Amino acid sequence: MKKPIIAARQPAAKELKPGVYFWCACGRSSNQPFCDGSHKGTGINPVEFKMEEQKTVYLCQCKQTKNKPFCDGTHRTL
Repeated sequence: MKKPIIAARQPAAKELKPGVYFWCACGRSSNQPFCDGSHKGTGINPVEFKMEEQKTVYLCQCKQTKNKPFCDGTHRTL
């Protein structure tokens, strides 16, 4: 399995509507922080998450968070 690529060293603030989303865990997606299928062959799969209500969330882009898919501040230590 390959290691994730750091897509950015800050979270992505997104206003998300209720629904199902797929967070890019590999860092290769050109549609960060969401999956575009670029993970194929890496052994890293996207993380599915569901929003129950519309709100702003901060999604991890360094791919090192312990609270996937949400930012936990880990990017500050990289």
